[in-house]
Amino acid sequence: MSRQMTSLVIARVHELALKGQNRPFFKRALYENLRYALRDLPVSRLQERALRYIIRLEDSSVWPEVAERLRWVFGVANFSLGLETALTVEAMQQGLAELLERQGPLQGSFRIRVKRTNKAFPLTSPELERELGRFVQKRTGAPVDLSHPDVTYQVEVLYDRALVSGESLPGPGGLPVGVSGRVVALLSGGYDSPVAAYRLMKRGCFVTFVHFHAYPYVRPISIEKAVELARHLSRYQPPHNRLVIVPIGDAQREIALAAEAPLRVVLYRRLMLRIATEIAREEGAGAIVTGESLGQVASQTLENMRAIGAVTDLPLLRPLVGNNKDEIIAEAVRIGTEPISRIPDDDCCTVFVPLHPATRVTVEQAEAAERAYDVAALVEQCLARRTVYEGDPFRWDPLAALAAATA
Repeated sequence: MSRQMTSLVIARVHELALKGQNRPFFKRALYENLRYALRDLPVSRLQERALRYIIRLEDSSVWPEVAERLRWVFGVANFSLGLETALTVEAMQQGLAELLERQGPLQGSFRIRVKRTNKAFPLTSPELERELGRFVQKRTGAPVDLSHPDVTYQVEVLYDRALVSGESLPGPGGLPVGVSGRVVALLSGGYDSPVAAYRLMKRGCFVTFVHFHAYPYVRPISIEKAVELARHLSRYQPPHNRLVIVPIGDAQREIALAAEAPLRVVLYRRLMLRIATEIAREEGAGAIVTGESLGQVASQTLENMRAIGAVTDLPLLRPLVGNNKDEIIAEAVRIGTEPISRIPDDDCCTVFVPLHPATRVTVEQAEAAERAYDVAALVEQCLARRTVYEGDPFRWDPLAALAAATA
């Protein structure tokens, strides 16, 4: 066999393939996100070929770390470790032989899957699959199984080269973060809001996180959880990370003293949405994201959601509105936020909450109740005491928010 081939990783795109004339914009965004994700690893080159990103490794031992990071890059459908060969059957066979040698004895059945971007190649995809399959079978003695193989080898025939690789691993899919603008996501310590933020990231949005808390009226656990959740989710969108933590306990107390008890939850939520709207304007965000699910709690009836949403002129996105709790928790498990969210805490909406909150508050009722206190002053007061985290999320200190809340 000739000299050993250079290892590379083939990352295949997800929705970018459907973008037509706008495709270069999406490809550039994904290229930059991949380059940032791999910035400190021994990668000699990153290039795009026929809607695949080829990552050349200086050291094949770094593959596990590359694989871990690609799991966090939206826009990547799947990826695999492989080799590059010339456009001949013999060269592809040599690539498969080296791949087999590196990966050790083939356990169980296999199949070959060929995809030809280069339609001028003299063999069709099925013909090339049979030719290469016979080679692997003769070399290993392993059986072929086209329906449920233990291992699938992929051969991608491009215009200037062929890519030979083993089993592919799933990426997160979706659109590259950054192609859809910025949104502000309300982030509590529960299950719902982190999943809602994740879904907007997957649609290509940068997310600025905003957490409201009622410390010192409740324990500070929700602040610590919000920081941990933002750290976890920020892996999908480095280096554009911002978390704004806003104390609203004093404002809630003033609302509770001035308004009828059944209306308090809706009035708290209207205050939060007003504050989030001001932060969104400062951030240049085009929408606000919440984790609301229709009918899940008293504030999430259609009537109350309308009364709450009436205070903002920005689009209010509710990506979980049709999901139940079990579905949301299952997604939280999949994306890794569930272990953080399950830790018990005191949500800010539990402060000064009545036993029987109203479930059908009208906009007119909410506006009438707000005449009993200075809404604009409360918004200004809360914004003045906020704490802003940005940059490297693993350097964020929850104690800063506690200090600001009690200042």
